[in-house]
Amino acid sequence: MYKKIILVVAILTLVGCHSSKSTIVTTKSGNSKDKKNETKQPTSSLTNDYIFQFKDIAMSNMKKYGIPASIILAQGILESGSGRSNLAVNANNHFGIKCYTDWKGATVNHDDDSSQECFRKYKNPEESFQDHADIITKRKRYASLFDLKKGDYRAWAKGLKAAGYATDPNYPQKLISYIERYNLNQYDNMVLGKDYVLDKSQNTKTDSKVALNEKYNQYQVQKGDTLYSISKKFNISIEELKRQNNIVDNAISIGQTILIK
Repeated sequence: MYKKIILVVAILTLVGCHSSKSTIVTTKSGNSKDKKNETKQPTSSLTNDYIFQFKDIAMSNMKKYGIPASIILAQGILESGSGRSNLAVNANNHFGIKCYTDWKGATVNHDDDSSQECFRKYKNPEESFQDHADIITKRKRYASLFDLKKGDYRAWAKGLKAAGYATDPNYPQKLISYIERYNLNQYDNMVLGKDYVLDKSQNTKTDSKVALNEKYNQYQVQKGDTLYSISKKFNISIEELKRQNNIVDNAISIGQTILIK
């Protein structure tokens, strides 16, 4: 009798241990995956929130320093992941500005082109936006940017890359893509006046893409749409869809116009 009781207790103990162990492993794996994906790519809603939060600072800096508000916002979105990057969260650094020799303020180390590079740390995001304006206006290598037409965000995007702001060869196109996707040049127009229109030669490419014509169909993004679902609906590859619309990542927003050839 005692042998039977001992045997039953032993079996129940082994089953209980096995069940508990399996549960712990599954939970750990799920949490790790969710955490990794959480910071991988900012969503359109986060980007819209970022624009709403910092558009007034961008327009103010455009008035004071002449840097297009669209460029300021696009750089902030790109460099900070719409405010969600480690540098933005932990150091209020929204423009990926490194320490260099002239920086006397707080610093933080972060992996970039090299391991554990020195980056500037600010008390708040406003200080980061101010420092960005100071660097662009005071360093000689950016001087030629101020010879460009006010509000010419395309030329500014290319000029920043030429002046050495970033090493990414696609940096100008990424900025332009954000500006056109989120209509950031509207803030340039608010500063310059509602009737301000850029040189038509500059807008030729954009106008031909936006206008309805024989070559392109227009599709307005609906709730629940993804680039994958749209590509399947119109029998076009995701890469081709992104190329036709100057999309650099997979984020799209409700109401956005997608052009399909």
